Amino acid sequence: MKKMENKLNPIDILSIALGSIIGWGSFTLPGSKFLPESGVINTAIGLTLGGLAVIFIQIAYRVMMENHLEDGGEFSYTYRNMGKLNGFIVGWSLILCYLSLVPLNATAFVLVMKRLFGPSLEKIYLYSVAGYPVYLSEVLIASLVIVLFAYINIRGIKSSARAQNTMVLLLVINVVIVLSLMLLKADKSIFIENYMVGEEINFGKISKVLAIAPFLFVGFDVIPQVSTELNFKPKKAITIGVISLFAGIFIYNSLNLITSLAYGPEEALKQEWALGSAVLNNLGIVVFIMLCIALTSAVVTGINGFMLGSSKLVGALSAYRLFPEKYKEKNKAGVNENAIKFVTLIGLIAPFFGRQVILYIVDMSSLLAAIAYFYVCYISSKIAASKLESYLSKIGAAVSFIFILLLVVPTSPARLSFPSIIFMILWVMAGVFYYRKCSARFKTVRDI
Repeated sequence: MKKMENKLNPIDILSIALGSIIGWGSFTLPGSKFLPESGVINTAIGLTLGGLAVIFIQIAYRVMMENHLEDGGEFSYTYRNMGKLNGFIVGWSLILCYLSLVPLNATAFVLVMKRLFGPSLEKIYLYSVAGYPVYLSEVLIASLVIVLFAYINIRGIKSSARAQNTMVLLLVINVVIVLSLMLLKADKSIFIENYMVGEEINFGKISKVLAIAPFLFVGFDVIPQVSTELNFKPKKAITIGVISLFAGIFIYNSLNLITSLAYGPEEALKQEWALGSAVLNNLGIVVFIMLCIALTSAVVTGINGFMLGSSKLVGALSAYRLFPEKYKEKNKAGVNENAIKFVTLIGLIAPFFGRQVILYIVDMSSLLAAIAYFYVCYISSKIAASKLESYLSKIGAAVSFIFILLLVVPTSPARLSFPSIIFMILWVMAGVFYYRKCSARFKTVRDI
């Protein structure tokens, strides 16, 4: 019974997935990207299409979880079905995707504190990177948050899930309350004039949102990483993943709508934090604090979710002898303690490079995630028990490939920025070097 109590229930999985999907970006993208580039209607269409597209991918994930119940999710699935090289490609893609999101959310927590307490938190200037100043005080705050969640995760997955459940509940409740109050009190004429009159459906604007769907919804693929920790049938977890996906679409659109009720596209872009200013100016300080609580919840659940996913992935890479073997070892609580410490170390180093550099790396996450999605869908289309699942998995593979094209084709309106492309090339080169020089000493698991 005690062993079962330490497993994850459906509510735990829902909160881990939703908490990983909704992060800092959902609160800043309305003013910096969604409204200026796509408005309200085209953003809503892009988010909905992106979410529906990811559902096809999730069908392939259901096939995976029905046939492959191991830590490592996509990585170990690919390794078992397509060999060491392809498994490494997926693992190498996901490890950066997950690892980068831990310090991103940690530095976002600092930004939340700055919204509340102003520039008084900026102490001991160190240097600037890519135009972004780095202060020792901010690095220490981000580091403290990372260490806190490392401690929570080392205590056991159930402790991590309890913290996640509480924060996700606060996130959802506060977003719903803020949206309801904004709809009641805001001047609707601003919204109608800027986002309804003369507004047309535009594929170019939709594609700018659609292309980043793998990044926006990447949290759902934390589920396979914890598939061995479930106290219910694994395929049910994918249904929960779909629920978290629709909840994510709702929250993204809600935050975009809140911002649009106060600012037109150009005015939103001029604001330091358009969503926060919209709430503060229209609803007052109390509701603004509620918004900040929701934002804080989104940030810390992102840290927790991706720390959990990262440590599981590192542990799986170690078990398959693509990482040093010490990272697969589990403590008395049944977690990969050394893997968590490794993720923590990377998370503590990253803030010293500045938030802008982390953002460049995170921008690659859509592409890296889409590569992993493609592999899962391709494999599932080959091994699916039914023709329908095979067909739907093939659609998922096509969707993943379209995501990749949208991000790499030079003429695409959603292509990666030049710095992100440079970082992508460097990461690929590092992977080639590691695989050829370092992993050669590790035997293939099938040969053991």
